[in-house]
Amino acid sequence: MTTRAAEGTYSHRLACTGCGLRIVDEGTTLKCPKCADASLLQTDYGSQRFRPRPTASGIFRYGFWLPARREVPGSSAPHVYRSERLGKALGLSDLWVSFSGYWPERDCRMHSGTFKELEAYSVLARLPQNAGTMVLASAGNTAAAFLSAFRDFPVPSVLVVPECALPTVSKIPTNTCARVIALAGATYNQAIAYSKRIAAAGPEFFEEGGVRNVGRRDGLATVTLAAYEEMGRLPDYYVQAVGSGAGAIAAHEAALRIARSTDQAAPPPRLLLCQNAAYAPLHDRWNHTAVDPHAPTPLDVYAPELVNTTPPYETPGGIRDILLHSQGDVLVAGARKADEAATAFEALEGIDIERPAAVALACLREAVLRRQVPHDACVLLNVTGGGRRRYRAERVTTASRRHRYACIDILKINDGPNAQLI
Repeated sequence: MTTRAAEGTYSHRLACTGCGLRIVDEGTTLKCPKCADASLLQTDYGSQRFRPRPTASGIFRYGFWLPARREVPGSSAPHVYRSERLGKALGLSDLWVSFSGYWPERDCRMHSGTFKELEAYSVLARLPQNAGTMVLASAGNTAAAFLSAFRDFPVPSVLVVPECALPTVSKIPTNTCARVIALAGATYNQAIAYSKRIAAAGPEFFEEGGVRNVGRRDGLATVTLAAYEEMGRLPDYYVQAVGSGAGAIAAHEAALRIARSTDQAAPPPRLLLCQNAAYAPLHDRWNHTAVDPHAPTPLDVYAPELVNTTPPYETPGGIRDILLHSQGDVLVAGARKADEAATAFEALEGIDIERPAAVALACLREAVLRRQVPHDACVLLNVTGGGRRRYRAERVTTASRRHRYACIDILKINDGPNAQLI
């Protein structure tokens, strides 16, 4: 397969969750021209049925519900399986795991070790040619995922991350089209703010958009699509660790799409969204606790990927809407419980998992103990990252001889608009 597939056309329209306006997808469109930031856009694929494409690779097996104009090579779909050992340990009779990461025995080869590759390949597949320089912010995993995808599909990009994310992004072989800016002493939210300054600096830049990018959400939705194909049904409960909530919104949108496609009357899965106990802005909002979006965020939380103080909570189609519609909840877990969960998963399943996934597993365990999740419920646990330690041990030394790494600059952000690279 060639690196660049022939340019295609979009087979969908974008629909605003606020006013209902339908617009043409330009490939970088992030907002409704009427509602702007007050709503999310969704993809409308018309009357498409759920029909996986057996000849397509990776996530493009589900290309009928991806906003793609090309198939980008190198993607890997999640691996979905029923886990009897972990289920028994949790007290669940019907536990399913969607694993995203590096687990070659299960035919899952996300070299960044995170499900963020699902969104990276989908976003790149949506872009028009010569779109300019893409700017995105990341707590670490999204940047690592895009760097991994750039090896097969290079796009000029600036990736802004907190300096604490460098251990994650610096070890990813990539194409030299990418530049990483690491902000010294910064939080994820400060990285988001700085990326917006760069995107606004000139017409040669465009914002990737995060949760507002339908390519990102529909790429993440392949977790639900792959699960439905393997399970033959939608789960009763869907469990995932969240920061901005893009993956949770994607899971809910995909469940509704499947229900319409198959004429199923079953309700969507109940969403159990999980965050750090020490800092949980979504949990606080859901439980009517005041959240100051301008308050400083801690730098030492267990899973920094889950720290986002400005998610689309009250936005139409956002977190509050999907929690209400699915009768879901937001849960929290502390560092000790999460570490115990990670150790248990590796012992039972034979693969290491990342901290956000450990938070989700710990929350699920507590929910079962509290009988919030019935023992006989059909549960889908989204393990959003894993196998990274194994990948580094097996592959990085060899890969480093064949690939280059991104150009990384460290920037002080407390020097005002004229901050200098150091």
